[in-house]
Amino acid sequence: MPNPTITSSSYAGEFAGKYLGAALLSASTLDAGAISILPNVKYKAAMKVGAFSNLVRSADCDFDSTTSGLTLTEKVLTPTELQVNLQICKKELHSDWEAAQMGFSAFDSLPPLFSDYVISRVAAEVAQATENSIWSGASGEGNFDGFSTLLAGDATVVDVTGTTVTSSNVIDEMGKIVDAANAAVLGKEDLTLYVSNNMARAYIRALGGFATNIGANGVDNKGTTWYNGGALTFEGINIFVAQGLGDNKAVLAQKSNLFFGTGLLNDRNEVKVIDMSDIDGSQNVRVVMRYTAGVQTGIGSDIVYYA
Repeated sequence: MPNPTITSSSYAGEFAGKYLGAALLSASTLDAGAISILPNVKYKAAMKVGAFSNLVRSADCDFDSTTSGLTLTEKVLTPTELQVNLQICKKELHSDWEAAQMGFSAFDSLPPLFSDYVISRVAAEVAQATENSIWSGASGEGNFDGFSTLLAGDATVVDVTGTTVTSSNVIDEMGKIVDAANAAVLGKEDLTLYVSNNMARAYIRALGGFATNIGANGVDNKGTTWYNGGALTFEGINIFVAQGLGDNKAVLAQKSNLFFGTGLLNDRNEVKVIDMSDIDGSQNVRVVMRYTAGVQTGIGSDIVYYA
């Protein structure tokens, strides 16, 4: 069977944004809407952080604005320009696509065109890289500063010294995080405890009977079978498993206080699949993706960082 011809013009321009959207927004944190998303950030997004002082005072007959004040500070979200420049041999990937088309695939739905298949494979890698950068990224090749980097460098953030989390201490460690929180954010509807994978597993195991204060049979006397993949909470606070967050780390914050920015819908985005056979006679396929992504926090004093 001859190799398929891939037309590069089908994947440039307006339609490119749809593929790029799939790559970025399928990162688990973004897909779940676990943080606030700011699209169409062409260059920078400035966020004003306001703090009132002496707002309420004893009543009298006069108007005196000198005792009350509003201090505005600014935080800037600057998405980093990123790209994918990939060259693969069409012959190698084509065999996988043919096998999948014959029914030997774990995917629920497979793009019927080989070109779509190539992009779906690349998009999955971009999504994972985006997820990792959101939480653990540091400025450098192919990355942007993630929340761990930003929170560690923000003196206004409430820091809690962490340890190696196990099923025997995870409840106490989570309790330290909540106890350190600004009382004003406790009870907020969008308050979320973002935890690493290993902390989530330790918590599930603890509630299965492995914590000293739970009881040998765990939640509802079901032991380790109590958890079936549903939502987790701690003291009424929703837990979100942040796949890109490093082991033994956690963040307590409102969703509305954590931001992801991207120029997803602007004209600087570009996705192309280029078949090189008509250009240089090779069986190579080049995939080009260009996009921007970055994160920023809002009010640091309302965030607890456990690390």
